[in-house]
Amino acid sequence: MSEHVGGPAAETQPLIEADEVSAVIDGETLLAPTDIRVERGMALAVRGRNGSGKTTLLRILSGRMRPSSGTATIGGRTIDDRDRTVRRSVSALVGTPAYAPDLTLREHLRYISTTWGVTGGAADDAADELLAELRIDALARRFTTELSSGQSQMFALATALVRPFDVLILDEPEQRLDAERRALVADRIVLAKERGAAVVFASHDPGLIERIADEAITVEAP
Repeated sequence: MSEHVGGPAAETQPLIEADEVSAVIDGETLLAPTDIRVERGMALAVRGRNGSGKTTLLRILSGRMRPSSGTATIGGRTIDDRDRTVRRSVSALVGTPAYAPDLTLREHLRYISTTWGVTGGAADDAADELLAELRIDALARRFTTELSSGQSQMFALATALVRPFDVLILDEPEQRLDAERRALVADRIVLAKERGAAVVFASHDPGLIERIADEAITVEAP
């Protein structure tokens, strides 16, 4: 089920699109056939009970899982994380990121930026600015093993936000965050929209959905 959340919907070409995508593994349906269309500068919230297939849908949209049926595309190109063009377009936080134990938070963010073509001082600036925006700049020299649960979630979000992207996919970005931190995250996601990204996020937080989403769908359990 889909519903409009924000202002008037625009009739433009979607950047990310899924047509009747489903997932079935060993005879078990993880995701019933689902359609989405998200344009640049727009955010789609994915709602549903635990086990309804929200995370499975996000894995398909990020290219980490192939659908059992249907099609998923970005700019008309089949979504597959083996495709470098797709990887360059999509930044996703679905699950826990893998970290290098010997890198500080700042070093992690700088490394991610340079991996995606941000060089020299610009990579340093991107890391420092994002740490400050998310109010974890005081932790810049810490290692990931030295973070609290909430700090870990903020840093995980930073790893998705620091690199260039056209599509941003987030699985429950609000988890383990207090109201103040949720507001910071919402502001940063809205900024990504304003810069032209298409955003798809799963959430159980009505306030976050109201703040960020232009449209919402409800994924029903198979």
